[in-house]
Amino acid sequence: MDSWLKTPSASASCTVIAEVAQAHDGSLGMAHAFIDAVASTGAHAIKFQTHIASAESTPLEPWRKKFSLQDASRYDYWRRMEFAPEQWQGLRRHADEKGLLFLSSPFSMQAMDLLAAVGVAGWKVASGEVANIPMLQRMAVDNIPVILSSGMSDYTELDNAVAIFQGHSSPLAVLQCATRYPCPPEEVGLNVMQSFRSRYQGVAVGLSDHSATVYPGLAAVTLGAQVIEVHATLGRDMFGPDVTASLTIAEIRQLVEGVRFIEAMLSSPVDKASLSEDLKQVRAIFTKSLVAAGDLPAGHILIEGDLAAKKPGDGVAVNKLSQFIGHTLKRALRRDEKIDWNDI
Repeated sequence: MDSWLKTPSASASCTVIAEVAQAHDGSLGMAHAFIDAVASTGAHAIKFQTHIASAESTPLEPWRKKFSLQDASRYDYWRRMEFAPEQWQGLRRHADEKGLLFLSSPFSMQAMDLLAAVGVAGWKVASGEVANIPMLQRMAVDNIPVILSSGMSDYTELDNAVAIFQGHSSPLAVLQCATRYPCPPEEVGLNVMQSFRSRYQGVAVGLSDHSATVYPGLAAVTLGAQVIEVHATLGRDMFGPDVTASLTIAEIRQLVEGVRFIEAMLSSPVDKASLSEDLKQVRAIFTKSLVAAGDLPAGHILIEGDLAAKKPGDGVAVNKLSQFIGHTLKRALRRDEKIDWNDI
């Protein structure tokens, strides 16, 4: 099924992206395990983050939250998250073999060079890089899909970023994102997608969700989201800063199934003005007809209580009862025998 990344149009199916980020904790084997697991969910894409510590940070970078038991500094953590170019090539090949689109957010120009050599299905701009104009300008000239996360930006910053990509032919998606881990329902901001749609003509919209539930993603699809991104974890007991804001593999599978179910509903409007032939047959079984409540002789003048409503509904409809009262029977009716218009 085409996704927004392959077919950037309003009619394309919603692209579901499973974000690994740093959940591999620097283990190449774990990163490959995530590819196998995500492939089993039916998601379109898997996304990593490409960090080169010396290119993106200094040893003075503070911890957002001190979680690592083995890294003395945030800088040391980024260094431990690095993979060699040939290792990234292996991850990309594995994703290809599993039918997954391969994405990774760069956090420096050197990371962009690495990923450009590896090959990505599109560029993902992390929330903290939206103001990195040189990086955005470089992405824009590649003319491949770009996904822009809005978690840390106001409209002024977003306007500037969107203008860069709209000045080229890069298909663009802007994602509503609340940078809270986990994100409470009051801060998901589904309404912002419509604001993006009105503000940025011709741009796809979507949701980057950190709620650790399937609900925001499903709700977003009903509102027309073309991209849904969620963090992935192999289990709630895994180590890492994003686990509490992630979906398990089983939950991602449920999300994907829900997205496809919702898309099928939205693409198949039901006409309540007329009944299908199948429904007419079912209706005859479950509705009721007018029948004689007891044995009635010919010449009897019908009164309240002479007729009853009983299944099946292939005779005179019950709502016609009043039209029989006061009329004379032309023929005798046995108990439970259906009455017809010709009988009066």
